[in-house]
Amino acid sequence: MDLHVIVGAGAVGSATAAVLAEDGHRVRVVSRRGTGPQRAGIELVAADATDGESLRRIVDGAAAVYDCANPPYQSWATQWPPLAASLLAVAEATGAVLVTMSNLYGYGPVDHPMVETDPLAATGTKGRVRAAMWQDAADAHRAGRVRATEARASDFIGPGLTTTSHLGRALPRLLGGRTVRVLGDPDAPHSWTYVPDVARTLAVLGTDERAWGRPWHVPTNPALSQRELIEAACRAAGVEPVAVRPLPRPLLRALGVAVPMLRELREVEYQFSAPFVVDSAVATATFGLHPTPMAEALDRIVGSARGPAGSAPRDRADRGRGADRPHR
Repeated sequence: MDLHVIVGAGAVGSATAAVLAEDGHRVRVVSRRGTGPQRAGIELVAADATDGESLRRIVDGAAAVYDCANPPYQSWATQWPPLAASLLAVAEATGAVLVTMSNLYGYGPVDHPMVETDPLAATGTKGRVRAAMWQDAADAHRAGRVRATEARASDFIGPGLTTTSHLGRALPRLLGGRTVRVLGDPDAPHSWTYVPDVARTLAVLGTDERAWGRPWHVPTNPALSQRELIEAACRAAGVEPVAVRPLPRPLLRALGVAVPMLRELREVEYQFSAPFVVDSAVATATFGLHPTPMAEALDRIVGSARGPAGSAPRDRADRGRGADRPHR
């Protein structure tokens, strides 16, 4: 079977590697420290993905290269452009399909369920960075220099996600019966994308030529507000519902002085203060992909949180060029 190269050994990269290996492909996972899923059919390689010549040798002969990396949240503006440029140049040089894992930042604030044809009208720094990455890849695709596609997802939920997932951070508190504080309006509808569904989608985008030349929204369940999601997680855990309250803006700003990640959330507060909903019907209609039912996903997430240490992969804090992190 074909060789597929994944740049990024975090939750999404590891899950995608597992799906491709299960489908019979040879998989090579690239990260700065050479970490990744330990299983047959997956080769782990230590490399700096911004080193184009080194990455070209690693990708040479591959059918597709998957950008599942993500620099530290506060460093997107400086670290994403060289990394994205390296991946695009390598895809062009080797002929590998470029499959980029992205998010919804590029659209900016919207007043309707987001679809793939919406303009990339973001004005914030992070949104402009993500929009420019796709524009460069799309331009290269239209010029016939590369075959490119992109998956876009909302905030991640999934087994093993802890500090880099809104739900993951809330799980210890709700399992302990304690109040959960959330960003923005607890009752604003919001889309949540399940990481195993992301992996299945990426595997399809890298192997189905119908996907190339355009972006796709990862199949995602109907929107739930943060309060509804936490209440559903409480039901999955068999515990009484906990109080869900907004994190006061003055407190968020005060905490942001010491915690860069929280400081960066100011730019995307709009995503939690009003409806933030993704429409993924096109991917479902085209590829027959459906989101894992939310109840089933939450059962797995809660089970992972309650399981013995090491029962599920954690979202490693590999903040370098070879590790993916969820959107927030």
